[in-house]
Amino acid sequence: MASGNIDMTKDTILKVEHLSMKFGGLMAINDFSFEAKRGEITALIGPNGAGKTTVFNCITGFYKPTMGMITMRRRTGEEHLLERLPDFEITKKAKVARTFQNIRLFSGLTVLENLLVAQHNALMKASGYTFLGLLGMPVYKKAAAGAIDKAKYWLDKADLTERADDPAGDLPYGAQRRLEIARAMCTEPELLCLDEPAAGLNPKESLALNNLLRGIRAEGTSLLLIEHDMSVVMEISDHVVVLEYGQKISDGTPDHVKNDPKVIAAYLGVEDDEVEEVIAEELGGTL
Repeated sequence: MASGNIDMTKDTILKVEHLSMKFGGLMAINDFSFEAKRGEITALIGPNGAGKTTVFNCITGFYKPTMGMITMRRRTGEEHLLERLPDFEITKKAKVARTFQNIRLFSGLTVLENLLVAQHNALMKASGYTFLGLLGMPVYKKAAAGAIDKAKYWLDKADLTERADDPAGDLPYGAQRRLEIARAMCTEPELLCLDEPAAGLNPKESLALNNLLRGIRAEGTSLLLIEHDMSVVMEISDHVVVLEYGQKISDGTPDHVKNDPKVIAAYLGVEDDEVEEVIAEELGGTL
């Protein structure tokens, strides 16, 4: 369902307003608002249990929020209220894709086949839902060639071309992470949501991931990520939003956030009135 009467600035791709999510008596997210800008990497951070994945699940349709509005604005100007869409339409109509904390590849398929599977819906449509493909009609041949070209393009971007014919399950962990992101990009999202993409990566794998994410941003795709690795967050993010106990405590540039006393308090587990003393004694003013 599209809406044309939401007041959003020209460069805002995602606007979350007064989001709340309640599970029984637990308020997991409480009156949470933020904006993600088009062409930027926005990081959503916070201590364990802060509610970050719940926010992602509301944005991508796995949960329907108790209250609030989530507006996605396409490049065309078309706007979608994500809380009103089924999850498959959030991918198809609003052009939002995501990855998960736990890698979800088709481990028995090759690396290339994983990227072709991501384009299944477009190929099925081009095949006339089977018969045009069986007859080898030009429209299907063109779509199939295009799917292979797109897959090869993202294999190259993810530095996986040499592993194209290997089973996805045989890849090292960091390469599997990049493959999952490449597979999501084959759906041509305008907003890519990544849930802890750097989890479990060694420094070399983290560098390869950072290069891939910067390349995606350079091509015009906006990114929203949850991440615990602060070195990744501070190096690649344009904008950081901090959650604690389901509420926003800071929102701004990486430099602003890492020096925010409320953020330091949240990560150290101390009360606000103890922050200045801790900074002076131990941190020297940095997170």
